[in-house]
Amino acid sequence: MKSFRNTRLLFAVLAGLSVSALAFAADSFDLAKAKAAYPLDTCVVSGEPLTDGDMGPPVDFVYKQEGKPDRLVRFCCNMCVKKFKKDPAKYLKAIDDAAAAKTTTPAAKTDSMSGMDMK
Repeated sequence: MKSFRNTRLLFAVLAGLSVSALAFAADSFDLAKAKAAYPLDTCVVSGEPLTDGDMGPPVDFVYKQEGKPDRLVRFCCNMCVKKFKKDPAKYLKAIDDAAAAKTTTPAAKTDSMSGMDMK
């Protein structure tokens, strides 16, 4: 009888772990996808290029905010992460503005000679 209880307990624990793992996988952050979609080529704090430089490789930081999806923020160095944490809304707005600028469609092109639409 005792082994039956132990088996049920073991099964319940394993089932709980499986459900937790599935929930984690569904909510996990896709860093590669976020990097590909990131709208800036420069650090949102310092304006330095996001390339291997004097401070080393860029720092990828996943910003977590209760009730909102996780966000990737890329920095040139760890010092910029500290500055970001003091006023994240300011820097997130800059990232959002850059993303919006990339997705807006340019005005219809016109022929410079005649001023006619070239649609």
